[in-house]
Amino acid sequence: MADSDIVRVFDTTLRDGEQAARINLNTGEKVQIARQLERLRVDIIEAGFPAASPGDFDAVKQVASEVRTPVIAGLARTTESDITAAGEALRSAARSRIHVFIATSPIHMEYKLKMTPSEVLREVEIGVRLASGITGDVEFSAEDASRSDIDFLVDVYSLAVECGARTLNIPDTVGYAMPNEFGEFCGNIISKVSHPGIIWSVHCHNDLGLAVANTLAAVRAGARQVECTINGLGERAGNASMEEIVMGLRTRSDHFGADTKIDTAKFFSTSKLVSNLTGVPVQPNKAIVGVNAFAHEAGIHQHGMLCNRATYEIMTPESVGSPGTDLHLGKHSGRHAFNERVELLGYQLTSDQKAKAFEYFKVLCDKKKDVSDGDIEAFLLDRVIHATPERRYELKDYAVTVGSGGKPTASITLSHKDQELTEAAVGNGPVDAAYKAILKLLSFQPELTEFRIRATSEQADAQGEAHVILRYKEIKAQGRGASTDIIEATIRAYLEAVNRLYATAAAREVTI
Repeated sequence: MADSDIVRVFDTTLRDGEQAARINLNTGEKVQIARQLERLRVDIIEAGFPAASPGDFDAVKQVASEVRTPVIAGLARTTESDITAAGEALRSAARSRIHVFIATSPIHMEYKLKMTPSEVLREVEIGVRLASGITGDVEFSAEDASRSDIDFLVDVYSLAVECGARTLNIPDTVGYAMPNEFGEFCGNIISKVSHPGIIWSVHCHNDLGLAVANTLAAVRAGARQVECTINGLGERAGNASMEEIVMGLRTRSDHFGADTKIDTAKFFSTSKLVSNLTGVPVQPNKAIVGVNAFAHEAGIHQHGMLCNRATYEIMTPESVGSPGTDLHLGKHSGRHAFNERVELLGYQLTSDQKAKAFEYFKVLCDKKKDVSDGDIEAFLLDRVIHATPERRYELKDYAVTVGSGGKPTASITLSHKDQELTEAAVGNGPVDAAYKAILKLLSFQPELTEFRIRATSEQADAQGEAHVILRYKEIKAQGRGASTDIIEATIRAYLEAVNRLYATAAAREVTI
């Protein structure tokens, strides 16, 4: 396939995806996702918005240092401080990109920016020239382009090219466009801003459920970069889903005449990894990576599948890495088989982490006969890939008493600064009692805003996995825990969120 038919994949899971409500990834988790995106053969990874916070800056810097094959991008407004921060965070990248943006729609210019069109043009010139002085790879985005005046956009994009931008992005920031309309809109701009060597990109949101359709329409119109996220994560209703765009292009190559370099067989594991680390479940009927995407229950469908799979499947489960079987590991499994399974699940561990994970695996094997993929992922997230590098509170011991004659009682012992602290409390249930006992040991009172538990597999002896979100002042933090004892899992999840609150508060200089 000719280079002109290759569509570059720009993944913004770590930036726009993390901006979704209730998602708060730390640096270690972002690096874990970035490593898997590299294995997926993503062309560009937008690692974050370096000027947004010290944590975002550190995450972009770490991803830039550790992930070498893709281009690593940092987002920046047209201000000098944003662009300088992006350049500094990307300094160690093998290949870096500064992604500069400013809004161009009348409503954004008047009410958000409080700028005239001529002032916006001046900002474009200043920002893109500054970024071009730092790196030869500059992308420019006209925020809310789909609601902007097309003649003004032509002026904006032409100026950006003159100042050094080599990728021009047309965002449908609020998911307002219709596919035919957006395709024509993009084609019109591309034809009017004709410069050799320019890559045209699109960034579509899903407010009307049309992000993927609009993106594919733009590819038909000449766009050769698509901005997207794993599982469609993102602000509000989310972004265009990478797996849907890529499989749309590949499955209907006869229609688009374009393809990507993505290793689609890693989609399923990547989707699951991102879901586990963000705490956002994938809906069962999600296209490509949902658990029902290749499930057939109706008798007519099953009959057709038995005759020829192509009757009801336009792609194979194997093409996107969807597991055909669920093979279990047990106490007789060795390190090689275990490490191979961990990598197949999408996790990239260091040598120390592999050793630690194998120890936990053997301990778990003594508690249950078969260890499922869900069990492995649960203890990897809970015990190996620590959510916070420094854990203020560790669970040392707990005891819960539940009976029909009285209220549930919990006694919790935590280690904190080389001390052991113990408190007890009663509650409406064992989890409520445990959480009240923990609160007595803390110097602040976070609010529990979300709580859910699930089994890691369908086996009777499956581990329980708990997920909680705590809020204190303006800070939210998630926590997860796993154990064969569901009460222990809920306690671990709560403490993980507490430790995250402390870490985030320290980064933001908020007093707890």
